[in-house]
Parts: sequence; structure tokens; C-alpha cells
Amino acid sequence: MTIDQYAGLGFWKAASPDIQNQVSLILRDLVQKHGTALVDSFYSAFLVHDEGRSFLDHAVVQTRLSRSMETWLTDLVHLDLHGDLSAFLTQQEKVGSIHGRMKVPAQLVHQGASLLKSHMSQLLHEQMVEGSNQASYAVPAIIILDELIDFALCMMNQAHVIDAQERAQMDEAYRHFSLGQDINLERETQRAALMEWSQEALFNLFTTHIRELPQKITASAFGLWMRHRAAVLFQDSGALRAIERVMDEIDTQILPQIIASDDRSLLLIALKEKVEEVGFLLANLFNAAAMLESGRDPLTRALSRRFLPSVLNREIMLAKSHETPLCVAMIDIDHFKHVNDAFGHGVGDTVLSHVADVLLNAVRANDFVFRYGGEEFLVVFPATELADATAAMERLRTRVEKLPIAIREGAPVRVSLSAGVASFEGHPDYEYLIRNADAMLYQAKNSGRNKVVAQG
Repeated sequence: MTIDQYAGLGFWKAASPDIQNQVSLILRDLVQKHGTALVDSFYSAFLVHDEGRSFLDHAVVQTRLSRSMETWLTDLVHLDLHGDLSAFLTQQEKVGSIHGRMKVPAQLVHQGASLLKSHMSQLLHEQMVEGSNQASYAVPAIIILDELIDFALCMMNQAHVIDAQERAQMDEAYRHFSLGQDINLERETQRAALMEWSQEALFNLFTTHIRELPQKITASAFGLWMRHRAAVLFQDSGALRAIERVMDEIDTQILPQIIASDDRSLLLIALKEKVEEVGFLLANLFNAAAMLESGRDPLTRALSRRFLPSVLNREIMLAKSHETPLCVAMIDIDHFKHVNDAFGHGVGDTVLSHVADVLLNAVRANDFVFRYGGEEFLVVFPATELADATAAMERLRTRVEKLPIAIREGAPVRVSLSAGVASFEGHPDYEYLIRNADAMLYQAKNSGRNKVVAQG
């Protein structure tokens, strides 16, 4: 895009070269003197909203955003509107995409920009009142400043909207894909998990006089599946919300009452009825599910990488709202190129499929296994501490190392894995978590391979 193709900047386009040059000098001087205070003005819009504060509650975010914002302001006032704007426009689109990926509300960005304009206009007005040599340029500077910020926001918004639309489409595609898996097997698996919790809870309550609560249903395997899988499968479902209400009633009312009561018989019957109600609602959910599009990697049956943003964005939201841990592991098959070179790509495919089978069969029902690319896999461990995720990866590494891979011709092939594990620390951008895991993987590969390295 050229400046002539943009409908805005009308005042600047009509201004004389002298006004353009003087305004440019004034704005540069303003940002140089007051850059930090101006950045604080912008982010003050975020601090008055709970939603906005959540994007600034991570030290790395706050430090990086402040530095990036000041750089953005400096670039804006140094922009040569007569020159090539392609680099500037690319940068605005990148910022807009990052905002979209992090789900930063557009209205907060606009409120921040409004506060920024007001602060800068106030400073420019003070220059005019003080009677400096540049006072006569203060009003044109205020107008052109407004146009420049709107120009940048326009480019950001365009990328933000496109990213939001793509994300919404991907979220919906992931939900459709999830529903399209073996729905009958999933139904029976979760029905069994519910019954297992029920039987264990009833057995403990019937046979013990200890005044201790059994495991909450929300903390059981079924409860974890409800939070991390069912919410994706059946989003916006009335039956799903009904199940959540019944589960909450079981955990917060019925179980404590049973423990506190000397006569448990009626309460145990009430518990049994509530579990049956959950089972009935669950059956309704699955009966309403339809077969939708597939989304697994055809070779490994791991999840397609295109669903990764949908899964991680949602898991980060859950980790923040429920204050639960979240970990990601990046996995690489050691010396995979040598396998392809020595035995051919057919054997390489067998190795990939074998490793994926080990991963898929070893993780929990609420974990996610993705084929990240080539010989790399990524595992998402919801509600899992770093030590537990690291231990799980160490077990997987050992299992792969010990299991020979049968091939059609010749002796079995053996491979090993390197893995890096990182934990969610509050940063809202899922790519930050992936980069941390990838950095740990890099350490594992560069310190001898066939090992698991966790974030220190």
C-alpha cells in the first residue's frame, strides 16, 4: 500500500512540507522525552478492567510490552510517509496478529490509544501555552498525531479481524473433529469412568467411619475429561452445563453432608440418584453428537497441528481461571534423518507410527498429542505439575528406547527420544509456552540426546 491508497491522513496530505517537517520534529522530541510516561498512559486502559489486567499480570509480558510499545511509538513518529511503507505496514499487521492470537480485546487497544492521544495532545498543548518557538505547530501536530495513530490502528485491526476469523473457524473445526472421533468408544469410556468414581465413593462411604471426604467427582478422571474434553465436544450445550451443576452439587453439598451425618442412608441414596442423573445427561450429550470432519495426522493418528492454537488457547484460559498447572512437552526422534537414509522412508514412517502409538497409548484421556511436524511431536498436559509431566515424559522416553520396532526386512530398529518440558507461568500467548518447551528440547539434543530436560 502507498500513502495515496490510504483514505486517512487527510490533514497531513494537505499540509505544507514545512508543517510536515516541523510536526515530525516536534513528535519525535515528545516521544524521546516522555516515552515511558506515554506507554504507561496506554496500558492504564488495561489496568481498569479485570480482562485487561490479565494480560499484564506476567512480568515478562509487562516488560516486553512496555519496551515494544515505546519502540512502536518511536517508529511511528519517525515514519517517512513519503517513502516505502511496506515494512511499517507489515509490522502493524504482525502486532495485530499477535493481539488476535493472545485474544487481546480490540476495545482495550482502542481505549489505550485514546488515552495515549489525550496525553500527547496535552503535552503538545502545554508547549503551545508556554509560548515556545514551536507553539504555532502544536495544533497541526495534535491533528497529525491523531491521524498517524489511527493509520497504525487501521492496519492492526485488519490483521486482528482476519486472525480472529481464522481462529474462530479453527475452533469450530476442532470441535467438529473431536465429535467425529469414535464417539461410541468415547461414550463407553466416560460412562465407565463415571461408574468407577461412583462405586469407589459409595464403597468408601459405606465401609468407613473416617470423617474424610472421598475424591471429588470434579477431580476424578471423569471430571478432568468433562473440563478439558467435553467442554470442547459439547460447547454451549445446556446438558453440559446441567452436568456441571450436578457435579458441583455433589462436591459442595452432598459429599460434605454425608461425612457430617450420623445417618448416611438417605444421603447415599441421594448421591446415587445424582450420579444416575449425570449418566442420563451424559447419554443425551453423546446421542446428540454428529459425525463431523476428521482432523488427525493420517500416518500417526496424532492430532493435526492446526488444532494446536484452539487447544492451547483454551487450556491457558482454564489454567488461569482455575489456577491449575499446565505443561507442554516438545519431543524429537533422535537421529531420524539417519533412519531414513539408512533404511528408507518406509521404515521412517513405521518409526513415526510406532512412536506415536507409544505416546497415544500412554497419555491420559485429558492429554493431547499432536504431530508438530516431521519427526517432532507435542504433548499438552492439562492440570499437571512440571515434575509430573517430566516424569511422564521420562517414562515415555524409556519405553521407546526399550521397545524394538519390527520392520518387514532385517533386524528390528531401535530409536530414542529427546524431550523438553515447560510449564505455564502466566504468559497469555501460547507460543511463549511452546518456545520454552522447544528451548528445553534444544538443550536435551545438545547435551547428548535420549534425555528429558525440564524448565529450571
